[in-house]
Amino acid sequence: MSTIHRFIGEKNDFNWEGVDLTVFDGSDGSKYASRRLLITEEREGAKNFVFRYFKVLPGGSSTMFDKHAHDHGVLILHGHCKVKLNDQEFHAGPMDVIYVTPNDVHHFIVEGDEPLGFLCVIPNKKLLASR
Repeated sequence: MSTIHRFIGEKNDFNWEGVDLTVFDGSDGSKYASRRLLITEEREGAKNFVFRYFKVLPGGSSTMFDKHAHDHGVLILHGHCKVKLNDQEFHAGPMDVIYVTPNDVHHFIVEGDEPLGFLCVIPNKKLLASR
């Protein structure tokens, strides 16, 4: 079902109507990180992809040395980070786009005193499992 989630956030504190916040407890290796599932199959009926927003506070990072069988498309909205892709490191900031190929180890580490916020699109894992 087509829908719209209106933006109700503020600078560096993004939020959308009807979208829940999940705060990670660090058991996945992340530090000071949270996620909002913006478009999913369960809520909107999106069969092919999942659209997510992540926020990582200063001093924090995404899941440590994460890797998956699917690719990712990432757009940095605010903040700055060090991006680790396998054995390489890059610096990224607002409006930089990052493509993570399947099975590449990836890790985002906040740089500076501003929260990092980024959009991330991945395929629907159920669709991948059915192939």
